Amino acid sequence: MINVGPTSHSFISQRLRLHYCDWGNPDAPPLLLLHGGRDHARSWDWVARDLQRDWHIIAPDLRGHGDSAWAPDGDYQTHSYVYDLAQLVHQLKLAPVTIVAHSMGGNIALRYAGLYPENVKKLVAIEGLGPSPKMLAERMKTDFAQRQRDWIDAKRAAAARQPKRYATLEDAFARMHQENAFLSEEQARHLTIHGTHRNEDGSYSWKFDNYLHLPWAHDTHPDQVAELWRRITCPTLLMYGEKSWASNPESDGRIAHFQNARVVNFADAGHWLHHDQFDRFMAELRGFL
Repeated sequence: MINVGPTSHSFISQRLRLHYCDWGNPDAPPLLLLHGGRDHARSWDWVARDLQRDWHIIAPDLRGHGDSAWAPDGDYQTHSYVYDLAQLVHQLKLAPVTIVAHSMGGNIALRYAGLYPENVKKLVAIEGLGPSPKMLAERMKTDFAQRQRDWIDAKRAAAARQPKRYATLEDAFARMHQENAFLSEEQARHLTIHGTHRNEDGSYSWKFDNYLHLPWAHDTHPDQVAELWRRITCPTLLMYGEKSWASNPESDGRIAHFQNARVVNFADAGHWLHHDQFDRFMAELRGFL
């Protein structure tokens, strides 16, 4: 039976209750959709509707995002997200699973696929390799102690900062549309409706945790991340928007770390290329799957 829309469920990971959307069709092969930073599971609705007849689609809200719990200590390490993904696949018995992931979600999925190559059938990562070698080298020019002090200062500042409040949903929508110029009005409104909650005073705030703004001071060394990429055995598709800030792995050399990957570029698209060029994205995705 095909659902018109998703049902809401939850699972437990590291004592956090994490939410996921299930689009039904449980007899079909599983397909996980992982959103990026400060986004949410319902960002995938257009993709899920298009594919739900052929796939059992599950889209989680990452910790600190959407309708999932916030980390009590305000710490959001990539390895914690990888554990959450491992728990979801394990608890729902999804392996071998196909994964489509965006940005931070792609970073998580690629590391998981390197840790458990037998569990991933195919993988699509939309701008999911993280900071470019050039950006990482620039970051490393600041000594370790200073990076730690910056992280402490940023976390202290986050503790003092209140979530941004918008008087109306229209105000939040305007902000969403302003920050993402490639989005259509329909897309921006949908993302705003599912990405905000209403406060007691009637105002609206984004669902994600403010602590997600913190700099990544503690992460796996780039050489170890590259080693995980080398362990991925499934067919892998890396997608990049030509007008995005993200660095293309064919240009910066990171494609050399993959056994079985190819890169697809999208003209007139930014970081959210699956929204910016939806029809072409779906054509590429269907062809790959």
